[in-house]
Amino acid sequence: MTDSLLRCRFCGTPLRQSFADLGSSPLANSYLRPGQLNAAEAFYPLHAFVCEQCFLVQLGEFEQPSAIFSDYAYFSSVSESWVDHARRYVETMIERFKLGGRHQVVEIASNDGYLLQFFQKAGVRVLGVEPAANVAAAATERGIPTVVRFFGLETARGLVSDGTRADLLVGNNVLAHVPALNDFVAGVRETLADDGRATFEFPHLLRLIHETEFDTIYHEHFSYLSLLTVQRVFAKHGLTVVEVEELPTHGGSLRVHARRAEHAGPIDSSVQRVLDAERRAGLERVETYTRFQDAVRRVKRDLLEFLIEAKRAGKSVVGYGAAAKGNTLLNYCGIRNDFLDYVVDRSPHKQGLFLPGTHLPIHPPERITETRPDYVLILPWNLCDEIVRQMAHVRSWGGRFVAPIPGVRVID
Repeated sequence: MTDSLLRCRFCGTPLRQSFADLGSSPLANSYLRPGQLNAAEAFYPLHAFVCEQCFLVQLGEFEQPSAIFSDYAYFSSVSESWVDHARRYVETMIERFKLGGRHQVVEIASNDGYLLQFFQKAGVRVLGVEPAANVAAAATERGIPTVVRFFGLETARGLVSDGTRADLLVGNNVLAHVPALNDFVAGVRETLADDGRATFEFPHLLRLIHETEFDTIYHEHFSYLSLLTVQRVFAKHGLTVVEVEELPTHGGSLRVHARRAEHAGPIDSSVQRVLDAERRAGLERVETYTRFQDAVRRVKRDLLEFLIEAKRAGKSVVGYGAAAKGNTLLNYCGIRNDFLDYVVDRSPHKQGLFLPGTHLPIHPPERITETRPDYVLILPWNLCDEIVRQMAHVRSWGGRFVAPIPGVRVID
């Protein structure tokens, strides 16, 4: 596939305008076992384009979703703050919509049951749809009914034929992960009960641009979304966005509420407020997107300058968090063991493996206490507060934390 052949996955327009060219990179969640380090590793273009018609920012599809998601290394329950976010969401939805035993909640990309467990404990019927068999198994072990399939119109029709219609359909950080966007959204409408509601959370493109969050671009994220574009996509498939919430998660996210168009009812003023903010920021002007590359390069130069100065001063630096966004950052900036000694991660599913591309070893967090580095570079910077709190003992030997996005920031 060449760039000239790429077409918008929503409207089919040829993609000519570059948004961010991050070179070539391996799949961000393709962690390596020790025996794979001397084998050839696949790198794919990591080049995001913006559609000049619908302003969907997107990557090409260079690998089948089954190769990316069928055996997945990310388990949602590892992050305490994310699980707490899910718990608060469930409490709010139950209270607001009076959900009980007669209602059905369906979550798309339900992962290890991190969210549905709270609905289930409250007596609400739940069903997860999760393509990664290894992750779905963890949900099943905790008693969460889970269908191991990719979601789309065919899966939706299967659910409906089995008698499952969603009073509440949940999709957290999944809308950006689907290459067949139109098929996916058509499936959402099919699954929703007539008076049902769907909520989707996704990183907000407006925040990505303002905060130079280019490291959230990786092959698992096929699309980068604004409300302007999401509203168009949903409308094409008979769904109306009726409410929008602005969230701090993932560096700034939106939670959109959608209903079948014929049952939409009143539209909350939050929808127009966010649309107006996006228009004021220029998200309907191509030049807003084409300027982003310069900001990306500035972040790269600043981070490399910090690391070069630290190493010249004889300082030791390690990474915290074997996150997908960290793999984009490290590969784009060319940061390997010449700058970072190793990376740690709380997930036992990643410990003992190596980062894709950079081949940095992944250790448990206790490794930091053993080696007492001068700096800890926080790769999942969106969890910065949580990580600094958990690793506060780093300060006992004078260690300091560093956040790389939106610019290098040393946290004493």
